[in-house]
Amino acid sequence: MRRFDADYLEETRRGMWDEVGKLADLRLGDHDRIVDVGCGTGELTRVLVRESDADVLGIDADPGLLALAREHAPVAAGDAARLPLRDAVADLVICQALLINLPEPRSAIEEFGRVSSDLVCAIEPDNAGVTVESTVGAEAGLERRARARYIEGVETDVTLGPDVRELFAEAGLSNVRTRRYDHEKRVEAPYDESALDAARRKATGAGLESDRETLTRSVSPEEFDSLRSEWREMGREAIEQMRDGTYERTETVPFYVTVGRA
Repeated sequence: MRRFDADYLEETRRGMWDEVGKLADLRLGDHDRIVDVGCGTGELTRVLVRESDADVLGIDADPGLLALAREHAPVAAGDAARLPLRDAVADLVICQALLINLPEPRSAIEEFGRVSSDLVCAIEPDNAGVTVESTVGAEAGLERRARARYIEGVETDVTLGPDVRELFAEAGLSNVRTRRYDHEKRVEAPYDESALDAARRKATGAGLESDRETLTRSVSPEEFDSLRSEWREMGREAIEQMRDGTYERTETVPFYVTVGRA
C-alpha cells in the first residue's frame, strides 16, 4: 500500500467537504455507527462527526496519522482488507482516496461489506482527469506530462474513481450509484504558507524528486532530469509572479462518490 505523510494529506483534502451536498446519498443523519477506513489525519472523519449524530471510528494502518485523527474521533489501528471489527458492526463504512492506493481494492470493498449492515461508500479520484490552469504558461503542460508519466509508473490504479461502481457490483453490493464531485483548489493572492511552500518545491525540483522512483519506471534518467529542469524553471517563474501578486493557479480533481448497499 502507498503511504503519505500528514502534510500531504491535509493539503490535498483542504476545503474538500466545506460543502457536503455530494454526500447526500449517505444520509449521514440516519446512521448510528460509522467507520472511516484509511482515515489518515481525520479530515473526512471530522466531517462525519460534524454532520451526523453517529458514533464515528477512524481506522488507519499508520500510527502517526492516527495520532492526529484522534483529535476528531476515537481511532483504531487496522488494515483495510482485515478490519479489526465484527460483522455488521456499523451501518456506514466509508473511505476516501484509499482504494487507489491498494494493490487489491476489491478485497477491501468486500471487507467493508462484511463490517457494514447497511451502506458502503468510497470517495475516489480519477487522477488522469485532473486539469490545471495557471498564469505561468508552461505549468499546465508540465503538470500534464508529469502526471501521465506518474500514472504509467505507479503500481496501483490511481485513475480508479469512475470504475469503483463496477468493483462494488463484483463484491456483491447492491443499489450502487455514483456522483461526480470536482474538487477545485485555487491559489491566488494573498498567498498562504502552503502556496509559498509549493512554489518553492517546484523551484528546487523537490516535488518531482520525491516521485523520482515512480517516474523513472516510465522515463529514462535523462528524460527525468530534463523534466526536472523545466519544472524548476516553471517554479521560479511562479515565484516571480507571486512577488508581483499576479500568480494564479486552479487545479480541478474529479472525485467519484460511490455508494452501495451491503
